[in-house]
Amino acid sequence: MQNHTVETLIGAIVVVVAAAFLYFAYANTNTANLGGYDVNAKFQRVDGLAVGTDVRLSGIKIGSVSALSLDPKTYQATVHLSIKSDVKIPEDSSIMVTSTGLLGNSYLSVSPGGSDTMIAPGGSIQNTQGSVDLMSLIGRFVGGGSGAGATPPSTPPANTSPAPGASP
Repeated sequence: MQNHTVETLIGAIVVVVAAAFLYFAYANTNTANLGGYDVNAKFQRVDGLAVGTDVRLSGIKIGSVSALSLDPKTYQATVHLSIKSDVKIPEDSSIMVTSTGLLGNSYLSVSPGGSDTMIAPGGSIQNTQGSVDLMSLIGRFVGGGSGAGATPPSTPPANTSPAPGASP
């Protein structure tokens, strides 16, 4: 009987440690609702973005992506953002999809404008730059460096005048 009590006690300790770890991870990854207000932005490409993706200003998280949708008329991706209520974004700001490195996670980077008028809740950011298709970019670089499609260097015209000292 003593064996079952020890096993039960160890199991309970493991469950408590796992719950503490989950709470710590949840509290420190800023996955809690930020509160705040909603803003929209339309992009041509949003590769790498998903619900929960960070929105950063000067490298600091100020919000997250709350939803993604497709505008059926323009075929642009509409990104719905939830921005912290204490952060006000000027109306002439720009936003772009970027990543933390060559293989890093994508996030939205806000560059604040100089306007005194701020984006109202439910407003939109007009100046957007979508994601870059990295594989296409690498393909163009590799294809351009191989010489395919490049024009050959021109050869100098043949010298038709006689060499000095030669008889005609």
